Amino acid sequence: MTEATQPTKAIVTQSLSKQVDLADNPLVILSDINIEINTGESFAIVGTSGSGKSTLLGLLAGLDTPSSGSVTLAGENISHMDEDARALLRAKRVGFVFQSFQLLPNLTALENTLLPLEVLGHKNPQEKAKAMLNDVGLSERLNHYPKQLSGGEQQRVALARAFVTKPDILFADEPTGNLDTKTGEHIANLLFDLNQQNNTTLVLVTHDLKLAQRCQRTIHLEAGQLVEGEQ
Repeated sequence: MTEATQPTKAIVTQSLSKQVDLADNPLVILSDINIEINTGESFAIVGTSGSGKSTLLGLLAGLDTPSSGSVTLAGENISHMDEDARALLRAKRVGFVFQSFQLLPNLTALENTLLPLEVLGHKNPQEKAKAMLNDVGLSERLNHYPKQLSGGEQQRVALARAFVTKPDILFADEPTGNLDTKTGEHIANLLFDLNQQNNTTLVLVTHDLKLAQRCQRTIHLEAGQLVEGEQ
């Protein structure tokens, strides 16, 4: 009888903490965070404003470095990597979707989607970018600039840009936060559909409990600490 195969880990943290040294006392933002996120899993981080959600996401993605503890991302311990090494790992393995879309205003929808493909030297990037924009329903808006697009359309471009490189891990920080309810639901449906189609590990930061419930597991942060176990 063979043993059951253990799921591989997309992200592991050990005693992860972040603090900022102030004149009087250090400000503790995160304290002793231990989590494991399986490959292909959808995982939500919830909490009120100021609970440390976005800081945790930044540490998990290697956008910031911890004060203590470690982060293993896609099998690589990133805690002691320099920024160039972390940036290279992100470019190869990670996608991002932000609340504020983060599109380059002087680039069209197609050019914004092309950018990560060109950075990585993909072959036939135009065809891949056009196909991805078609997948998010924007085949008629390829040559429009962000200011010519609605909020929902801009977030669809952001989703296309995030998924076009087929990332192993996608970080989404309040992806529906700047959208009305109807548009937000459409973007959420699209996000989860694309995530399932690509078997991507999704790490979602949100204050929206309804959105978080769509993930397979959820952790709750309060004042920089885990206040409930993983569900």
